[in-house]
Amino acid sequence: MAHIELLNDLPGIRGLMAFRPETAEPLNQLADVLLRGPNSLSPGERELIATFVSSRNDCFFCQTVHGAVAAYHLGGGEQLVLDVKRNPELAVIPDKMKALLAIAGKVPRGGKEVTTGDVARARESGATDMEIHDTVLIAAAFCMFNRYVDGLGTWAPTDPDMYRQRAPMIARDGYASSVPGVSAQES
Repeated sequence: MAHIELLNDLPGIRGLMAFRPETAEPLNQLADVLLRGPNSLSPGERELIATFVSSRNDCFFCQTVHGAVAAYHLGGGEQLVLDVKRNPELAVIPDKMKALLAIAGKVPRGGKEVTTGDVARARESGATDMEIHDTVLIAAAFCMFNRYVDGLGTWAPTDPDMYRQRAPMIARDGYASSVPGVSAQES
């Protein structure tokens, strides 16, 4: 049970956004720009960054929903998502993603944990400044989203099929469309 009366039975951030649609709209816009907007990193790669950071923050709802969306974008790669959450250095992903995930994994501990060596590794692996920027911003945003979800004690379904079923709709329509009463922005 959430720490506050949400007046709805929606799980995780969806319940919070339905409770406060005026803050949900800009938060969803941010998520859609970061995870779905034009970018040299694929939506699946960006969802993988969000999943990884959410797993490091121990936010079950966010790591599970974004993991399902990442797996959907990556062609059903649920094992890949699990491997990345366990240890991205051992996962079968490009060196560039390993370097970006190393950066993303430091952001939850503190922004100053990211070093010039981390950035140099990412650049040497082919990451652009925009990709490094967006990795840090995705990681920072998901620290906020994770603390929002868990700080208000929201509930999360434990059945992975619920997340798998939502993933195609989120991948197609974005985040704002997944919350009743919150308007979706034109893409």
